[in-house]
Amino acid sequence: MNNPFENSDGQEDMLPADLRRITGPQLRTLGMSQLAYVRSVMHDGELMVAIHAADGTPMAVADDEESAMDAILEHEMIPTLLQ
Repeated sequence: MNNPFENSDGQEDMLPADLRRITGPQLRTLGMSQLAYVRSVMHDGELMVAIHAADGTPMAVADDEESAMDAILEHEMIPTLLQ
């Protein structure tokens, strides 16, 4: 997958100093490998907790919120609250 923070010559670009000028591809990948959130879901007729990547991609299902948070931290990710 192409890294939106790299120039075509392979040199890494920094995020713009003014984040209002961030590009769509940069925004979509910002925090993808570091952030995760949980949400309650029904799985096989049972209420469980799904772990999602920052872009909403489902990554795993846990029995409870505590187990989900432990899994996120174990994988060196940052749990994020949605409001």
